[in-house]
Amino acid sequence: MRWDDFRRSDNVEDRRGMRIPGAAAGGLGIGSVVVLGLIGWALGIDPRVLIGGAEVLTGARSGIETPSRGPTGQTGAPTDQLGQFVSAVLGDTEDRWKEIFRQAGKNYTAPKLVLFADVTQSGCGRAQAAMGPFYCPNDQRLYLDTSFFRDLEQRFNGCSGKACQFAESYVISHEVGHHVQNLLGVLPKVQEAQQGQDRAQANHLQVRVELQADCFAGIWAHHAQEKWKFIEPGDVEAAMQTAAAIGDDRIQKQTQGRVIPDAFTHGSSAQRVRWFTAGLKDGSLSSCDTFAVSQP
Repeated sequence: MRWDDFRRSDNVEDRRGMRIPGAAAGGLGIGSVVVLGLIGWALGIDPRVLIGGAEVLTGARSGIETPSRGPTGQTGAPTDQLGQFVSAVLGDTEDRWKEIFRQAGKNYTAPKLVLFADVTQSGCGRAQAAMGPFYCPNDQRLYLDTSFFRDLEQRFNGCSGKACQFAESYVISHEVGHHVQNLLGVLPKVQEAQQGQDRAQANHLQVRVELQADCFAGIWAHHAQEKWKFIEPGDVEAAMQTAAAIGDDRIQKQTQGRVIPDAFTHGSSAQRVRWFTAGLKDGSLSSCDTFAVSQP
């Protein structure tokens, strides 16, 4: 993946090295560790926002967290290699989505991306490394622990360094996809629809949300490829391997030895690959309507 030409975003907030007083990365019960692990490896939006899982994650009441003001770090493009990569990918998602929204007669407002280590505060509550990357609609920020890419390489792809960068850009652009959904009004509608539903029904809706974010990640890659021809041989295969590895069926099989479709929150391996590919090939919002099909 060639990203040298990407514009670096100024919307990166670097909190690495900062610590919340009294916060610790450990101290979770085994049940919480399992739940947080599943959430983290599924690359998802904070489930407290979509399915009211705060009682699982924090022991508190379910529902949207009261927005809270978190710590602020250095703002702008970081100077280290990882920070430069993240700010470059974020910057190009900003440019591509601004063009897409403008063509649709809409305005795109870019999200902030918070880099942190171990734990930080978000507008949706405390963010921990075990949760994996997520998007918080309350403060319109993406949260990314810097250890996630290392874990992604070691646990899923078996690649390292530059060979994994397109897969890592998929992670970032997936979370940006949730921000796009928020701007388009998808997230509020889904949250409203989930009210009063049982967990299985709410999960089915969340799967459609996550698959659409995968498709939106593909849309970004489609338009970035048209602009920069940045994709190199093996890049798409690595991203597909990542998408397949984080399917709910694969994760459930690895963690509990069996697959429970009603417990899916992000879609199967095949679904995630299919919808990312749909966005990558077509590049249009109309190709990503996961809510219009009977079986996504």
